[in-house]
Amino acid sequence: MSKLLLLGDEAIGQAALDAGISGVYAYPGTPSTEVMEYVQHSKQAIEGNVHRSWSANEKTAMESAIGMSYAGKRAIVCMKHVGLNVAADPFMNSAITGANGGLVYLIADDPSMHSSQDEQDSRFFAKFAFIPVFEPSNQQEAYDMTYEAFAFSEKYRIPVMLRVTTRLAHSRAGVTRKEVLPQNEIKLCENKKQFILLPAHARVFYKQLLEKQPLLEKEAVQSRFNSYIPGKDKTLGIITTGIAYNYVMENYVGTTCPYTILKVTQYPVPTELVQKITDECDAVMVAEEGYPLIEEQLKGMLNIGKPVKGRLDGTLPRDGELNPNILAAALGLPNTYGADVPQIVAPRPPALCLGCPHIDSYTALNQVMEQYGPGKVFSDIGCYTLGALPPYNAIYSTVDMGASITMAKGASDAGLRPAVAVIGDSTFTHSGMTSLLDCVVENTPITVFILDNYTTGMTGGQDSHALGRLGNICKGLGVLEEHIRVITPLKKFHETNLQIIKEEIEYQGVSVIIPTRECVQTLKKKLTKK
Repeated sequence: MSKLLLLGDEAIGQAALDAGISGVYAYPGTPSTEVMEYVQHSKQAIEGNVHRSWSANEKTAMESAIGMSYAGKRAIVCMKHVGLNVAADPFMNSAITGANGGLVYLIADDPSMHSSQDEQDSRFFAKFAFIPVFEPSNQQEAYDMTYEAFAFSEKYRIPVMLRVTTRLAHSRAGVTRKEVLPQNEIKLCENKKQFILLPAHARVFYKQLLEKQPLLEKEAVQSRFNSYIPGKDKTLGIITTGIAYNYVMENYVGTTCPYTILKVTQYPVPTELVQKITDECDAVMVAEEGYPLIEEQLKGMLNIGKPVKGRLDGTLPRDGELNPNILAAALGLPNTYGADVPQIVAPRPPALCLGCPHIDSYTALNQVMEQYGPGKVFSDIGCYTLGALPPYNAIYSTVDMGASITMAKGASDAGLRPAVAVIGDSTFTHSGMTSLLDCVVENTPITVFILDNYTTGMTGGQDSHALGRLGNICKGLGVLEEHIRVITPLKKFHETNLQIIKEEIEYQGVSVIIPTRECVQTLKKKLTKK
């Protein structure tokens, strides 16, 4: 078969296509975005009429993928780790309904928070839901695991999580493809009650889910992706997972690691293999990218009675990404840190692009808010979050998608006046609409800025579900038409914009201001294409 040079994300997208998917569902978010973008531009996907449109949010994406599985077709749904929080309801319940057509959840974690609010470990969600996890250590494994995950899902009639991290998602390597499989035909479940989670049904399905667990663990023990590599030095055994395996092995290039290594890339945790390494070795070090999932099990549930080193005892740092140097220090090897990064290439703080429409929006908002004092503007997740930094210093919160409106509502309920929310157009349709509905129902004194730049700017300029619809959506939610104000954030309209903002902030009810101007980056792309 052919060989391609692919990002980890692209390898996953290609594998899903080769495995015969009929749909990919996703909401953009680093580091998972490129899976969908790869499929969208794939000739193979276009010719196969594979569904490849962005969803409004991660919850709707997962529910759509579950619906495709219900129909007997294969589907993959892609999101970053915090997106799984949004999709937690269908995620947990889909473990109980099970799958019909192969169903894979690609979850991309972001240790060190390169572009995220936290660095949560999605393996814990999978353990919580009792679903299996594949965690590749390189791009070829990312392809192979994705390809095989669909058949695995159909064999056990269960969704499968594919967990990657930023370094694997965004690094590139050669990948050898497998046979291209045809798409499944539509075939409904034999049990017509399978997706009806009434309590009487759900209790039965939950028992069945629990009964699958020994079989899933047996699969993990026998998996070709999990490796047990004996070593001569039994003073230490190393249990490592996913990409962390590479960080260990990079310290032994040109030589052999003296310690026994258990490489875990398929879960549930293969207890039999874990027991074997702990029986053979005097102590164990667990090197896993993310939270100490296996380490906690060793110290608690398995209670091996031997020293367990890792993130919990300080051998490895409790937060952030691992790397070969961290592992070298833990193993007592010389560090391999190179020269200091020259100042000329030192990282710079992120900033809004020159010409960004948000600059003019914040300039006007700041000027109006001067008379009210600081701490009254709540923001959201997007490019406009950079309004927290100098020279703007315009916003005072960023918690999660959609939180700006509801936090402003809560502050208003507490008596804080004025209460102003700033949210992007895509974020609004992702999870801001229900927040605005709460405000409308109670006629909360709040002013909501929906920054409409025609796109999902922060993740690369994907289409926004809000395009051309914002005013009508707000009106449909019950905002009075006279308090839905559209402004153009440009210097020549500055004085007019100031007047409109003042009027709506003074209004003792729900008002919406929509600054509308296209993102300079998407505009640049359009002009370049011409």
